[in-house]
Amino acid sequence: MIKALLKIVKGILGILTAPIRWLVKAPFRFLFGILLFLVLLVALVPNLVMVLGQRGNLRTVDELVNEMAYPLEDMAAGQEPSGLGPTGTYECIMVLGAAVRPDGTPSPMLQERLDKGVELYFAGVAPKIIMSGDNQSDRETYNEVENMRRYAIAQGVPSEDIFCDHAGICTYDSAYRLYHVFSVKRAVVVSQEYHLCRALFDCASFGIEAVGVSADREEYPVKIIYRLREAAARVSDMWKVLSQQNATYLSEPVSLDQSGDVTSWEY
Repeated sequence: MIKALLKIVKGILGILTAPIRWLVKAPFRFLFGILLFLVLLVALVPNLVMVLGQRGNLRTVDELVNEMAYPLEDMAAGQEPSGLGPTGTYECIMVLGAAVRPDGTPSPMLQERLDKGVELYFAGVAPKIIMSGDNQSDRETYNEVENMRRYAIAQGVPSEDIFCDHAGICTYDSAYRLYHVFSVKRAVVVSQEYHLCRALFDCASFGIEAVGVSADREEYPVKIIYRLREAAARVSDMWKVLSQQNATYLSEPVSLDQSGDVTSWEY
């Protein structure tokens, strides 16, 4: 019995002192191993936190429409509304920008997002749409948000219900400005599924109660590139959240109670 315990203690001590012995025998390999471990830790933790933490906030259009009845039933019974019922509690649908072609037509990825945002609007999920994208980096030749707005208007959405965020140059900035510029506390975010967990995490970091709706309709031949870029962007956004960075461009507050036309450069 005593010999067995001594073997266990010896084994534990061997494990605990292994790093020291490794450092003494091969210091460069030891330091490289530590560095590799830290790099993997920095890369994996933000991805796990965002994906595992936000997947439960993904919804379908049908699920959101079904949620609409519950607050009404609760109020009819004299109870406080439960959940996020769209009839008054989702303030807006935020459609995140993507590339537009030189002629102004949306790329396939952006068109999917816009179609889903329009579908949510006409389903009564929220009374306003915020188009958030990059119109600041090349304002003279690239008009992402205004083309998103025109597309939605062509689908029948009233222009006064569409707000433009011309300085949503990245996902973090879109979430930052959603809260600090548009004062939104509850929102539906539309993008492709691989992107939504980060977008919802960024929104949650500002205290926004957000759910995400995937716009995916097809597989993209370069989707692996998007996924690799997204993994790196999660690390970047985690740092921005921890360091409480400001958005690249700051603006005066905009009320959603007015016409969205005031945010369009075409007026």
